[in-house]
Amino acid sequence: MMPDCFRYRITVRNAFFIALIIYVLDQITKYLAKQNISPFESIPVTSFFNLVYVENLGSAFGMFQSMGVYFFIAVAFIATILVTALILKDPQNRIAFSLVLGGALGNLTDRLVHGGVIDFLDFHVAGHHWPAFNVADMGLTAGILMLLASAFFGEDAGNKKT
Repeated sequence: MMPDCFRYRITVRNAFFIALIIYVLDQITKYLAKQNISPFESIPVTSFFNLVYVENLGSAFGMFQSMGVYFFIAVAFIATILVTALILKDPQNRIAFSLVLGGALGNLTDRLVHGGVIDFLDFHVAGHHWPAFNVADMGLTAGILMLLASAFFGEDAGNKKT
C-alpha cells in the first residue's frame, strides 16, 4: 500500500518552488560551511555528528573522481533537463522530481563555481564515518527513494504489463 503523501499531486509551479527551496537552502548552507569551516576541519556538534568542509571532486561518496569535472557537469546538465521534463509530464511524482531537481542544480552549481561539490555534514558511529554530504544530496536521496517507493509500491506497480 502506497502512503497517502506519495499520492498527493502538486502543480508544476509548486514543484519548481520546492526545487528552488532545496537549491537555496543548499547554496546558503554550503556558503556558510565554506566561510566558517577550514578544509578538513571537524567541528563536533554531537557524539555522532560533526560539521566538516570537504570538496568532493567525484560523484556520490567521492567515487569516479578520474572522470573529471566536465563529465559530471554534463551528466548534471542532462539530468536537469530530463527531470524538468518529467516534472511537466508526470504529476504523480512531481514532489520526488522536484527534490531531485533542486539537489541536481545545487551540486551542478558547485561544480561550475568551485570545480567540485562542497560537503559538510559528517555522521559517524564508533569511529566509522559516513561520507560527508550536503542538503542537495539529501534532496536527491529523498527524491530517488520516493521514486523507488512509487515504482515498487504504487497503485500501478503490480499491474504493469511486460
